[in-house]
Amino acid sequence: MSKYAEIISIGDEILYGQTLDTNSHWISGRLDEIGIKVRRKITIGDEREEILNTLKESTERADIILVTGGLGPTRDDLTKPLLAEYFGVGLKMNDEAFEHIRTIFEKRGREVTELNRMQAELPENCIKIDNKLGTAPGMWFEENGTVYVSMPGVPYEMEGMMNDIILPKLKEKFTGGVIYHKIVKTVGIGESALAEKIVDWEDHLPKSIKLAYLPTFGQVKLRLTALGDDRAHLEKEVGKEVEKLIPQIASYVYGYDNDELEKVVGDILLKNNKSIAFAESCTGGYISHLMTKVPGSSQYYKGSIVSYDYDVKVNSLDVDRKVMEEKGAVSEEVVLQMARSVRSKLGADVGISVSGIAGPGGGTEEKPVGTVWIGYSDEQKTVAKKFNFSKDRNVNIKLSALCALNMLRINFLRN
Repeated sequence: MSKYAEIISIGDEILYGQTLDTNSHWISGRLDEIGIKVRRKITIGDEREEILNTLKESTERADIILVTGGLGPTRDDLTKPLLAEYFGVGLKMNDEAFEHIRTIFEKRGREVTELNRMQAELPENCIKIDNKLGTAPGMWFEENGTVYVSMPGVPYEMEGMMNDIILPKLKEKFTGGVIYHKIVKTVGIGESALAEKIVDWEDHLPKSIKLAYLPTFGQVKLRLTALGDDRAHLEKEVGKEVEKLIPQIASYVYGYDNDELEKVVGDILLKNNKSIAFAESCTGGYISHLMTKVPGSSQYYKGSIVSYDYDVKVNSLDVDRKVMEEKGAVSEEVVLQMARSVRSKLGADVGISVSGIAGPGGGTEEKPVGTVWIGYSDEQKTVAKKFNFSKDRNVNIKLSALCALNMLRINFLRN
């Protein structure tokens, strides 16, 4: 069965918010791939008691303890001497580690200082882990069946050690466990509404399969997780439950696992041999950016007109100025005209338009910040829908783009 790990990130700079801890995120993903489940991620400062107490607590809970940070040459780097203290051993010069440090400094035309020399002193009970990309060696300890690994906090140095040595060694030592995830991606429905729709299905899930709701901008991911020894069996069992789930929420499901909405929409256009053009106001070209991130998007993406200003809407999209003056640029009438016009002018099969009040200013009582109209136009119809998002400008831009792409997806589902 799966073994359990804890990740300890050491550094005051992480707690102060000066450095983002990307290490624990990356390590968790790699451990998951080899069937090792992370139970806790802990961030602590460069303090003796905190480090020693955390090591003791983690030892009581986990089979594998991975530590990053605190291996530098300065006095505030406490991890190595405290690991020696924790295991009750001394530090001893490792000749191989010192030669590695000396070679690096020689190539750089620098002298090895006493502080750098001390980096080659390692706890007597550890196995040295080579650091091909830096001067601080990693350390592997084993005691009473628990594995402890200490690595530098520099991400590319840590990742090099993990890929080259630590992950293969962990996989060899802790074999047999499999963690299988299946992610169902939905859009256009909130977390609570989705939960209500699938409550009966969720209640009847086998105890061996765990469900998690993972909400993000305008989307909710449903993650089904199963632990065991046979990956093929886990895939089959989870697959059966997904087959039961989909008919209940089919109109909201746009993909699985690593699918992205912009790629899914592009595939729909390709399958139907259709092209797309955008008229963007409040999103400022962000929707077009998402579409063109996808390789091969030139097969269906015609282009866009970013009509941020009134005059651009009038001169480039033939929007009736009188209508804008009467109804406002953020209105159903205007986005309908924008969608029709961009489709015609750029020779596309489908036109999508967006106009809204992204904020933080510009809102009124009638049209508060977050008010967005999105238009859709094809050969058969031109329609528009009003959305009310948030007070945050960046959130409003992202949600507008998401809803515009989903409007395209929904209209093709209905055709």
